[in-house]
Amino acid sequence: MQLKRRIAKISRQSELDDESRCRKAAIDLLSRREHSRFELKRKLLQKPYAQDVDLEAILDQLEEANYLSNARYAESFVRSRILKGQGEIKIRAQLMQRGVTLSLADSAIAEAEVNWWDLAERQRIKRFGEGYPDLLKDKLKQIRFLTMRGFPSHIVREITQEY
Repeated sequence: MQLKRRIAKISRQSELDDESRCRKAAIDLLSRREHSRFELKRKLLQKPYAQDVDLEAILDQLEEANYLSNARYAESFVRSRILKGQGEIKIRAQLMQRGVTLSLADSAIAEAEVNWWDLAERQRIKRFGEGYPDLLKDKLKQIRFLTMRGFPSHIVREITQEY
């Protein structure tokens, strides 16, 4: 049964021109999750039929139709990373790696209205437990952990100096 579906899909795709195939692939990707413009372009460029197509025009059309939005992507990305316990520095860096501007990243992080101190403390407790370390070695391990999670140094300092 799956073989018949694959053959039908291949025959339908061969009927489409390259630009239509690129648009369809972009919409398929966007239907699964939000993408930044940069991410979507990178994924489309991997398709063999996208080499001679004006991808910028297709991406512009998708933005005009509100299928593609860097702002919506940034909001979704920030929410998902907060749920994973990541800090604002790491989230901002990851957004910028994915083609989101600094101002848009800062705006999405600010709109999240998260208490970064509480999030950092919850991550510390989740990883190391309620107790506080007795040894400097253990305290440094917690500092490294929170820093690698992307929390600002002033928050890391406050949390780790409590004990």
